[in-house]
Amino acid sequence: MTTRLRDTDVYGHMNNVVYNEYFDTAVNQTLIELGVLDLVHSQIIGLVVQTNTSYFRPVAFPDRVTIGVRVGRLGRTSVTYEFAMFREDDDLAAAQGSFTHAYVGRADNRPVELPAHLKAALQTLIAS
Repeated sequence: MTTRLRDTDVYGHMNNVVYNEYFDTAVNQTLIELGVLDLVHSQIIGLVVQTNTSYFRPVAFPDRVTIGVRVGRLGRTSVTYEFAMFREDDDLAAAQGSFTHAYVGRADNRPVELPAHLKAALQTLIAS
């Protein structure tokens, strides 16, 4: 992804809250590519209930960033995703983070067990 001009704050680097937007985009894009998320029709959706981010190096506009996504914990009704954001061609992460999705029914927002097809897809992303 390429950072956007609006991502940059008055200090000349990407504002800390924007990192979570990129992490959210990365996980949702991954779930779509795995075939387990349809933004309009999926009956089960993940809601972010916890986030954590550590910042190591500044990112600014118009940097290109790559975000690695993996599953840190696969629970019965929740998944913790872990991320690393790399600026341009840097080998060291500019930021690392995680967030936990609690999976709920779209219609009632009540917790649901992860369906077998979602668990199977997420198994491919489990951290070793």
